[in-house]
Amino acid sequence: MTPATRCIFGAAVVTIVTLGGTIVTARRAGTRDTLPAALTFSNAAGVAGTLTEGGSFDESNPFFAELGTNGRTCGTCHRPAQAWSITPGEIAARFDRSAGLDPIFRTNDGSNCEKADVSTLESRRRSFSALLGKGLIRVALDVPSGAEFEIIGVDDPYRCGSRLTSASMYRRPLPTANLSFLSAVMWDGRASRPGHAIKDDLIAQAIDATEQHAKGEPPSRPQLRQIVDFELGLVAAQVQDRAAGSLTAAGARGGTSTIARQPFCIGINDPLGMRPAMPGACLATSIKLDPVVFTLFRAWLDAASPERQAIARGEVVFNTRHFVIDNVPGLNGGPQDPVSGPITTGTCTVCHDTPNAGNHSVAMALNIGIADPSRRTPDMPLYTLRNNATGEVVQTMDPGRAMVTGRWRDIGKFKGPILRGLAARPPYFHDGSGTTLADVIAFYDKRFRIQLTDREKADLLAFLSAL
Repeated sequence: MTPATRCIFGAAVVTIVTLGGTIVTARRAGTRDTLPAALTFSNAAGVAGTLTEGGSFDESNPFFAELGTNGRTCGTCHRPAQAWSITPGEIAARFDRSAGLDPIFRTNDGSNCEKADVSTLESRRRSFSALLGKGLIRVALDVPSGAEFEIIGVDDPYRCGSRLTSASMYRRPLPTANLSFLSAVMWDGRASRPGHAIKDDLIAQAIDATEQHAKGEPPSRPQLRQIVDFELGLVAAQVQDRAAGSLTAAGARGGTSTIARQPFCIGINDPLGMRPAMPGACLATSIKLDPVVFTLFRAWLDAASPERQAIARGEVVFNTRHFVIDNVPGLNGGPQDPVSGPITTGTCTVCHDTPNAGNHSVAMALNIGIADPSRRTPDMPLYTLRNNATGEVVQTMDPGRAMVTGRWRDIGKFKGPILRGLAARPPYFHDGSGTTLADVIAFYDKRFRIQLTDREKADLLAFLSAL
């Protein structure tokens, strides 16, 4: 990709909507017929940018085609203005424009229950409340054969009447941008197979999405390759901050061009030495551990602008602020975890270790307590699970990776997402329980007893909003 194609085309905001699987844009006079390689979109924190290595956003790519039977495309739940995810505000606008008939409003997974009443406008509004309120898609999975647990009860606010041999989980669609940094596919890693390349996992995910979300037959191999190549070529990040201005000014390295050039291999910078044997894994000699994961805004530490200084200080807090990381299943919460005992000088980058992207560089599902019953809100179900061997009982809003592996120790575990483009895609966490980035910071501050100062919280917010 040339420097010219990496540039955001001016400061204009280009609006994209999906209608019948085709991108439609209001083109300015004199522009070419194909969509440009880079687009910008305003949000509450400033302006987000997205670009593609393909040279333009090809409207003929099967990513934008109706491959199923219910009118959906990949673009139905992965919108460029929302950093290739969806947000409640944009979903609500679609509901109002279409009277709740837009393809995203389908009962196979968009409604609270599969057999939801959608006969009237008001019944549709009620039936799609989780999608409208938090941008949640219902993921229904059966308890795996031979699982170490059984579901013995469910407190279901929607009264769906589901069998206890399955569970409906309500989760945010992950972005389809910046996927070249992935180490696991899907919140629970269910599309990832040991020893397989991430590209193969994305192909498996595209098949599942067409069958489950679009209710269609598997795409052809050429279509699958085009979809996945398009996704792997997408980059999204914040490019302008409402207070600090351009995120590439005065030596800063924010925006889309830097992340598009960022090197990555599976296991890069992993502090736990968990490099797996799989295509795309780093060579052992190429792994250099560095807790300073984000290096985008260090040039602003002495900036004249207080807003730019705040972003730079927030980056330092994220990289270096020490706190105790303890009792995190998947990390140090059990005898089979890679770390025994507390990490007394932990930082955010122990888990968010991929340079300038912020996800974990190897597949590592963790339970940080997001699905704990103490955090339950009235719109979320509560499952009671019993260990078949010991009789132990736990409750959770979402069994997480356990519904994939069947293992008791995987209950409540999820992967961490790629952090770029955060400002464009609220709410946060797998269940949308973090309404704002300030809520995310408050959760971590309480969970790990960090005792952040008010200025540290404000600086972290400024930094995360600039990603």
